[in-house]
Amino acid sequence: MRDALTRGLRDLYPGYFALVMATGIVSVATYLLEMVPVAWLLFHINEVAYVTLWLLTLVRLFRHLPYVVADLTDHARGPGFFTMVAGSCVLGRQFVILSQVPTPAILLWFLGIVLWLILIYAFLTAVIVREPKPNLESGIHGGWLLIVVATQSISVLGARVVSYFGAWQPVVLLFTLSMYLLGCMLYVLIISLILYRLIFFNLKPQALTPLYWINMGAVAITTLAGATLILEPPRWPFLKEQYPFLKGLTLLFWATATWWIPLLLVLGVWRHQYKRFPVAYDPQYWGLVFPLGMYTVCTFQLARVTELSFLYIIPRYFVYPALLVWFATFIGLLHRLVRNMVVVPLTARPVLEWKFPEQGEGGPTE
Repeated sequence: MRDALTRGLRDLYPGYFALVMATGIVSVATYLLEMVPVAWLLFHINEVAYVTLWLLTLVRLFRHLPYVVADLTDHARGPGFFTMVAGSCVLGRQFVILSQVPTPAILLWFLGIVLWLILIYAFLTAVIVREPKPNLESGIHGGWLLIVVATQSISVLGARVVSYFGAWQPVVLLFTLSMYLLGCMLYVLIISLILYRLIFFNLKPQALTPLYWINMGAVAITTLAGATLILEPPRWPFLKEQYPFLKGLTLLFWATATWWIPLLLVLGVWRHQYKRFPVAYDPQYWGLVFPLGMYTVCTFQLARVTELSFLYIIPRYFVYPALLVWFATFIGLLHRLVRNMVVVPLTARPVLEWKFPEQGEGGPTE
């Protein structure tokens, strides 16, 4: 068991905070749709998950620093660290919406900003100066859009807590608006490379990971960021002048998120039905749960912004697939934990092995 723990910490998936992102946004979705007991249950699970993942991350940082550095400077695994930023901000949004306690949300927002500043420049510097570099086919995937998700999560939570900053509200709003626009720009740049990789390079089933659902999740959280900037902050004249522009961008990104869903479903069928790729728990599946929950929430907020009441029908039904996939992934996580912590250590114990005695030998050998 000790060896299993050591290996688990050493090889901990950098994007495991996607568990917090997914659980948090599904919790918010259920709360908005008046499924309050479910929302609170997910909130409490998320608090435990967030603290646990931070403890594991800190232990890994102190005991396996070379592995952490290797992950951060890797084109494939490095973007996973941005789930720490998004997870912190999503949990902060839960505190504001469910418990209506602003202090933890503000602290988590500041933590998210600090983590974002460290990660965005450390990761991009590392992959820019790295030698040798991987080719585009193996170096980029949907997980790169976690950079966009992290950026927009700061904008979403900032717009939600800005009313608690008193005279500093205009400064916070300008920063929040800037992060939103930066996230929009980053999405356009990164999704262009991802589409180029998908269209012009061979795609194997094992390469089509659930992280490609972030293609949709990144524009869904961008939609939510735009809607939150319109709905939540106090009436700052400069921001109010941007409302037509923000509404247009919000609708644009929501339409893009909607367009992605059928294509991703078809690609999933191709992977698992046509190519017979087995379905098994992988921490990357939290990157699939998050977009489903985020699309539910962003559509709900878009309906409020545009006053198009017929749009409410989408989140009322879309929340159920999000809950179902969350539950299935959570069961997979529990099964993996039990298997790694109990079954594998037990089966690794030495056992008595019998062999037929040869001439002059006898008895069992170990």
